[in-house]
This record gives sequence, structure tokens and C-alpha cells, in this order.
Amino acid sequence: MNRKILDILACPDCKGDLKIESAEKDTTEIINGRLICERCGLFFTIQDGVPNFLDADSKTS
Repeated sequence: MNRKILDILACPDCKGDLKIESAEKDTTEIINGRLICERCGLFFTIQDGVPNFLDADSKTS
């Protein structure tokens, strides 16, 4: 996942801003890690560069 895409992504639940946490990355790409909503605290995994917003089991951090 390219870091620049964070500018257009939002939490699917509350539309809050997302931040990257505990990420494995190279110069421009996030390979593995998670996105955390700054408003409601839900988190979404990033695996092999793909953020997963479909996981109904996303929990607060």
C-alpha cells in the first residue's frame, strides 16, 4: 500500500482519519502492519500491501 493513499482513506465506521501503526515498510510502500482510526480506535490489518476493511472482527486497540 502506498503511503500517499492515506490522504484519501477514512475509517469505514466513523469516517475518521487513519494512521499507520507497527508497519513493515520499504521506502514508499507499507508491506504489513495496521491502520488505526484516530477517532473511534478501530484497527484494520495491512497484509502484503493490501488494507483489509472487510474484517467484521476489527476491534479497538
